Amino acid sequence: MSLKGKTLFITGASRGIGLAIALRAARDGASIAIAAKTETPHPKLEGTIYTAAEEIEKAGGRALPLVVDVRDEAAVKSAIDKTAEQFGGIDIVVNNASAVSRTPVAETDMKRYDLMQAINTRGTFMVSKYAIPHLEKAANPHILMNSPPLDMQEKWFSGSTGYSIAKYGMSLVALGLAGELRGRIAVNALWPRVTIATAAIKNLLGGERVMRMSRTPEIMADAAYAIFQKPAKSFTGHFLIDDTFLAEEGVTDFEKYRAMPGEPLAGTFFVPDSPPPPPGVNISGKRWE
Repeated sequence: MSLKGKTLFITGASRGIGLAIALRAARDGASIAIAAKTETPHPKLEGTIYTAAEEIEKAGGRALPLVVDVRDEAAVKSAIDKTAEQFGGIDIVVNNASAVSRTPVAETDMKRYDLMQAINTRGTFMVSKYAIPHLEKAANPHILMNSPPLDMQEKWFSGSTGYSIAKYGMSLVALGLAGELRGRIAVNALWPRVTIATAAIKNLLGGERVMRMSRTPEIMADAAYAIFQKPAKSFTGHFLIDDTFLAEEGVTDFEKYRAMPGEPLAGTFFVPDSPPPPPGVNISGKRWE
């Protein structure tokens, strides 16, 4: 199957996982709305909506760069409507935009707390809400959250309560929407087993060392691509780990996704003990718990 002729609306698609998903779809000739805030270059973050658009078009897709703050209701609604008007509809929504600050409660600034709730949980809720009328007209519509399985354990909250509430909030939106839209629109969540080599990992969590122990964003892009091929009426309500899902789809070579061959892999946070890693995958580096 192919995503040729499909339209994707991806939040936070100017870099990292969002851009990787966009580029994978672009290789099929898909149209992608890049809904992100970065309009001008940032000193610590590579890429803008315009550089992402150039990459998407070079890969074979059509791009619509949109300056969107997912906290702004009017901006979100306008961007979704503009995407549908420009490309003739919307087939897939990827809620990828996220704010990260893993700090204990006593050390969490309330502005930062509010930012995480507004972008992660509320933004996902609102983007999905306004996309539903357009998705209901599509042949095989999907909503995908970049969020973790609902594995409610103390270790996933201790030391990062504010962020964990916001990130699990995205998964709760997925849980509720999967029930509300079952049989009409697929709603699933996807999460990486291993840290992904993105600016967030480099600048906020682990620096160059953990970047070397990470996988590239392409593993999430390939997993997302496989999800979008599934029938929306039946493949819904799943909380998927990238490599386990890809293994079920027949992928056996996970070495190609290493950011730095030979380095141990660093397990990311929020990953449950079950299911275990696919055969041959060894998480021997730092585990974020």
